[in-house]
Amino acid sequence: MPKFLRIGVHQSNVSGYTSKAWCVRRVGSAVFLKWGAVEVQGAGDGRRVYWTRLPQEKTVRCRTTQRAQDYAKAAIARRRNHRYEPLAGPIALRRRSAELSAELKQALATILIVDIVGSTAKAAKLGDARWTKVMGHYYAAVRKELKSTRGKEVVTTGDGVLATFKAPASGVRCATAIQKAVRTLGLDIRVGLHAGEYSVSGGEMVGLAFHIGTRVAAKARAGEVLVSSAVRDLMAQSEIRFRDHGMHQLKGVPARWRLYRLED
Repeated sequence: MPKFLRIGVHQSNVSGYTSKAWCVRRVGSAVFLKWGAVEVQGAGDGRRVYWTRLPQEKTVRCRTTQRAQDYAKAAIARRRNHRYEPLAGPIALRRRSAELSAELKQALATILIVDIVGSTAKAAKLGDARWTKVMGHYYAAVRKELKSTRGKEVVTTGDGVLATFKAPASGVRCATAIQKAVRTLGLDIRVGLHAGEYSVSGGEMVGLAFHIGTRVAAKARAGEVLVSSAVRDLMAQSEIRFRDHGMHQLKGVPARWRLYRLED
């Protein structure tokens, strides 16, 4: 069964990140698909990949063997075109402790989303080899700042990073530190922060707060750090200053939200 791992971080980099994997298998005139979130541990030949929860599965019945071959070939090509790398080893289902697989647990955090602006054009200009090196330095810089500000990486998405913080000030400090760190790489990033509740189920974080944070980041331009009113209100007594960025409709999110821009 051909397997593919989303390249959030190249395999030669530090382990312990989350990503997405696909499996494609053809049997006669049927194609079996399996996909879901995975956790990557180790690097190089010692790398291990685990499903973070039961993967989703789908069976496509193509009626003829030739149609199934064409479908599988196209499915594999799509994975390769969307920054997936072939994965030779197995994907195991990690057994989690009773505490992690227990009922939903509520938590409150400040959510940070970092995204590279114009990454596709930049990758095309640099070429695969140079872009891979740049991305390696990029993720190393982001992880260094997350560690120094006690942020927790949740997931990487191609050229983006989602992390959580216990305090909003820590998230803001991390955002500005990342901006400075990646300037030497010739990258333009945008950052969004939101504070809200999320749920933890089986070790996976879910909730509307993550979607809001992603939409806030999408409203930012290159070099900007935007925060939601929830973050700004929590930092009302802080020396960090924000400028009103107006009311915005966030795609897929109820009501309009007032956003604020971090002042330099």
